Amino acid sequence: MSTLLDVQGLRVAFGDKEVVRGIQFSIARGEKLALVGESGSGKTVTALSLLGLAQNARVSGSALFAGPGSAAKTRDLLSLRERELLALRGQEIAMIFQEPMTALNPLYTVGDQVAEVLQLKQGLTGRQAWDAAVRALEATGIPDPQRRALAYPHQLSGGQRQRAMIAMALAGRPRLLMADEPTTALDVTLRAQILDLLAQVQRQNGMAVLLITHDLNLVRKFADRVAVMENGYLVEQGSVDEVFANPRHPYTRKLIESLPVRDVTEAPPAPQAPVMRASGMEVGYPIPIPGFKGWFRKGRFVAVRGAGFSIAPGRTLGVVGESGSGKSTLALAALGLMPHAGDLEVVGRRWGTDAAANRDIRRMVQVVFQDPFSSLSPRMTVEEIVGEGLLVHEPALPETGRRERVADVLREVGLSQEQFPGLLQRYPHEFSGGQRQRLAIARALIVGPRLLILDEPTSALDVTIQQQVLKLLQRLQREKRLSYMLITHDVDVIRAMAHDVLVMKDGDILESGSVAQVLDAPRQDYTRMLVAAAS
Repeated sequence: MSTLLDVQGLRVAFGDKEVVRGIQFSIARGEKLALVGESGSGKTVTALSLLGLAQNARVSGSALFAGPGSAAKTRDLLSLRERELLALRGQEIAMIFQEPMTALNPLYTVGDQVAEVLQLKQGLTGRQAWDAAVRALEATGIPDPQRRALAYPHQLSGGQRQRAMIAMALAGRPRLLMADEPTTALDVTLRAQILDLLAQVQRQNGMAVLLITHDLNLVRKFADRVAVMENGYLVEQGSVDEVFANPRHPYTRKLIESLPVRDVTEAPPAPQAPVMRASGMEVGYPIPIPGFKGWFRKGRFVAVRGAGFSIAPGRTLGVVGESGSGKSTLALAALGLMPHAGDLEVVGRRWGTDAAANRDIRRMVQVVFQDPFSSLSPRMTVEEIVGEGLLVHEPALPETGRRERVADVLREVGLSQEQFPGLLQRYPHEFSGGQRQRLAIARALIVGPRLLILDEPTSALDVTIQQQVLKLLQRLQREKRLSYMLITHDVDVIRAMAHDVLVMKDGDILESGSVAQVLDAPRQDYTRMLVAAAS
């Protein structure tokens, strides 16, 4: 295969800080190359700099991009003017960004956004572009594309938004597609579907793909070759089979070995009252009814039906399922944040409608959210964030005592003044993703809860940081006899952390039991599909 893109000596700097340091790699026509590494390794900046999208960056080196056909002119992407890059972007080189909810314009329907690309890049009229946009959405597997084309981004699921992004990227029929973490926020089955879709389009169009990811399972299933980045350097590259079977660089070996490790107390619990118990629990939402009937009454969508479970002290209940399965709704009801029917008890007490009466229960149940950057206030210091719960639950505690408690709990999660001078007065943006998640855990722990609801606590983290956070949670569970409700779509995390598992689909609990019973000998086809998609 002839070379499509040849990058030599690429350097990218912001001010005095160099973040990409003289790397070189090439992509052949029709080839799938994965660029892997942790956050901050420089992989996304590398892709953005090739298209002139790295703002305020100083870029040097060369990136020779071959034109269509064997005798076509080769251009250096790094020496092109902005007008020339505008003609290139979306037409010959397209990009799928990491988070479709922020990359898509919330003020326009997804059909309009795909049609806009077709009008600009293919010269179609408005009607032609709209029809072609609907066909493009249909080609990505979006159900009922005529109706979905009229939807705004917030009205689509995560998988559908990602498919709309892919339709937009492919609308210009590019010869090179850059996909930046295209499946990070998706369920395992959706990940497999998106991968299959990209591979199918790549084969049909003979398109080359540069996949940017930290997900090594993704690389194994999709890529032909892999290039590994660390701190701006390209430390290793080769075929996927060769690199995974015989990694030469220590950093590559560390990435490959950073799988979740099970380290939990396996002994069956002594007979004790459960920390949380539910039976026949149902949670529903009011929804509008189309037509004039909707003027007078609302419909009802049942998100969780007849849920029953029990969480013993010091044990973890894993709740697994795809987006829309009802697992997050179940967690919100467990936190007392959604009304529900049926029985739900926390340490023998039930959620009520009086906030003051619920305060003691709320202290017993705390939550750690998926994305620590959005769940921590950027305007509050570490001391204010972590100590906020004490203001509610122990208002009489003096300021000096509160500060000591904050420092103590921060040390428990691995953050100390010695490691971070001025720790208490720092802000969330001064910490890495893993460190921010430790802050979120400290905030939950400071009020002395019995149960933590963990909502995808590691899905936004790199594999090595994920392993560190899971080890922290396992240690805290052993030392404090904490109970966890772990909400996740990652079967590997369930295997590492959970004692018991609920499998949810469309609001129903399809299967429940111990980890070994459910994941090693699943009874339901849906569970077998989840396990197979994660393997």
